[in-house]
Amino acid sequence: MPVPVRLGLTGGIGSGKSTVAHLLAERGAAVVDADAIARELTAPGGPAIPLIAADFGLDFITSAGAMDREKMRALAFFDASARQRLEAIIHPLVRQETQRQALLAASQGHPCIVFDVPLLVESMTWREKLDWVLVVDCTPATQIRRVMARSALTRADVEKIMATQASRAQRLGAADAVIFNDSLSLGALVAEVDEVAGHFGLSCQPLSLNPK
Repeated sequence: MPVPVRLGLTGGIGSGKSTVAHLLAERGAAVVDADAIARELTAPGGPAIPLIAADFGLDFITSAGAMDREKMRALAFFDASARQRLEAIIHPLVRQETQRQALLAASQGHPCIVFDVPLLVESMTWREKLDWVLVVDCTPATQIRRVMARSALTRADVEKIMATQASRAQRLGAADAVIFNDSLSLGALVAEVDEVAGHFGLSCQPLSLNPK
C-alpha cells in the first residue's frame, strides 16, 4: 500500500483554512482536524474534562459537563501561564487522537492525509512529521473583517486572538505552498485548491463529480 502524503494545513484565524480543508477532503484527502479533536476532548464526557476540573476548578466546567470555552478563553487571553497549563492538558491528548486518525486514514488507502493544525507553525514538533506545509494566507485586515462578520467578537477580541498566533511572516516562512485567499471568489479558491491537489495525489475535481 502506498504511503500517503502528509500535508500540514495552517493559516491564521479568518484565512479560509477550513474551507480549503473541506475542498481537499472532497478531492480524496483524509482531514485530521486538530481543533475538532480539541473540541471533542473538552465536550461533555470528554477525557480532558476531569483534568481541567482538577487544575482550574469546577468553575470552568459548564452545567452540561463541558469546558466553559468563553471563561477559559477570557482567562487564557490575559494569563499566559493558564494557557500553558491548558495546553499541557490538551495537546498530548490531541496528539494521541491525531495519530489514531492518521493510522486509520492510511489503512483506508487515502493518498493524502491533511493535518489541519491552526498552531502548526508555533509547534516545535509538527514540522518534522510532515512532508509539506500548505499555508492559507490573507492580510490581517481581511482576517479581522471576516471574523467580525461571522461572530460576535469585537475588533479588539480578534486582534487578541491574532496576537496569540504566529505572525503572517512566520507562517509564510514555514510554507512549502501558499494559497493567497484575500479577495478570491469561491470559484477562484476552488481553482487554487485544484492546482495544489494534483501535487498531492488527489483528484483535481470533487470525487462525487468524477465519471463512473
